[in-house]
Amino acid sequence: MPDVRIPDASVQNWQDALDLVAERGWKCQCSEGEMVLPVPRAEAVLSRPADAECPNLRVRLTADVLAIFRFSSDEEIDFDVDLRELQGQERLDVFCGFLRQIEGRLGKPVLMDPEGAYGHPVLGFDVEADRVVLLAEPLGR
Repeated sequence: MPDVRIPDASVQNWQDALDLVAERGWKCQCSEGEMVLPVPRAEAVLSRPADAECPNLRVRLTADVLAIFRFSSDEEIDFDVDLRELQGQERLDVFCGFLRQIEGRLGKPVLMDPEGAYGHPVLGFDVEADRVVLLAEPLGR
């Protein structure tokens, strides 16, 4: 699963992303290990003790497209998507629309790195072009 990230984020950016999920009415579930939790305020979840388990938020953009946010750092918003779920133009359009909405709300670049190749984004949302663009050839080509 590729890693999608928003660098140079803040606790407020996290809260803005959580607010977007709520406003859009996307189905979501927050969990810590096996325990299901209510969706937290960003400040509360990001100020947990360093040795506490990292909660995640599973956001269903549609029945077939899932984004999994991990509350691992207040300096970067990161989430995963399963490329197998992005098969077909309709699902890809849903995902690109999601990236556009997140970038629009946060005003920060949204970058996608191949799994295990952090810091080498291949896709991103280009603010000026108002679209998702290829940033680099995928590794291994």
